[in-house]
Amino acid sequence: MTSDRWDPASFKTRVDEVLHRFVAQEADEFAAIDPMLDAVAEQLEVAVAEGKRLRAAFCYWGWRAAGQPDNDALVRAAASMELVHAAAVVHDDLIDDSPLRRGRPTAHVALRCAAGPRPGADAAGRSLAILVGDLLMALAGQLFATSGLPAAYLVRARPLWSVMARELIAGECLEILRTGTTPDTGASLKVIRYKTAKYTAEQPMLIGGALAGAGARLREGYSAYGLPLGEAFQLRDDLLGVFGDQEDTGKASTDDVRGQRPTALLAETWRLADEGERVMLGALLGRGDLDKEGLDAVREVMRRLKAPDRIEEMISARVEEALAALHGLGVPAPATAALTALAHSATVRLS
Repeated sequence: MTSDRWDPASFKTRVDEVLHRFVAQEADEFAAIDPMLDAVAEQLEVAVAEGKRLRAAFCYWGWRAAGQPDNDALVRAAASMELVHAAAVVHDDLIDDSPLRRGRPTAHVALRCAAGPRPGADAAGRSLAILVGDLLMALAGQLFATSGLPAAYLVRARPLWSVMARELIAGECLEILRTGTTPDTGASLKVIRYKTAKYTAEQPMLIGGALAGAGARLREGYSAYGLPLGEAFQLRDDLLGVFGDQEDTGKASTDDVRGQRPTALLAETWRLADEGERVMLGALLGRGDLDKEGLDAVREVMRRLKAPDRIEEMISARVEEALAALHGLGVPAPATAALTALAHSATVRLS
């Protein structure tokens, strides 16, 4: 993609090529240490095999909106955002004990099988998944540092990596601490902001802008656009996690309810529920043996209380807020068009 016209498919191909080549080489070098590491190396490649590449796109347009031209080295730097995401996904699936991701066994499940029929296989799989996530995060930094951009550009952006990591881990910690507690919408929105919103849109844009030498006003505009949009992205995930088609989402539809995770959807359902409905919900939320019948009962309460409609309203409000901030920035027309399209693709989706 060398023209100013935003072509998401072409951009995704460029990012995929960078990621697949880079991670395949790293996986080969890792597996060369000992044949026993083959299964672990395979999970490195599985972690980046698929994806929407939204985080790379936000980083790219953080660069372009600051007036910089298309650049292959920048695409490599932007691709590192996807390795941050891959690391977060591996750890998140482990923490949530999720069995599926994109229709495949999650890393800890696959590595449990790789450990073989021996005592401690489950613990071994979980431990190996932790290390896969750690290595992916390390590789993200390596890809960024070796992207080919001038060192002076990288120095401008490097401090933002610490901010991104701190906020992402803080959000994950908050989710763990809030899981299983009384649902609260404000608390859930704070989890969303730190666990997902910031590293999905805001921080990649700020990193792209820092690489490009963006000024303070533009960086403020990136945050005003990226933060509500990142929240809308996760709110859509909340809805899809319960009401989405598992064939599309590639995840188990019971995960959020079984785990009694602090999603805004569950929190709004609880807020709107009467005493009897709360008793019923209390008997189902957090049940590890929740079946389809139990999930359908929770869905019925949600629909009756119009909690999904409330989440849709929250998504729409945040998208409008993001687009209003974008259109007030005065960035080049191609950037405005691309970031408008990204706002819709991030929030109007089936997976």
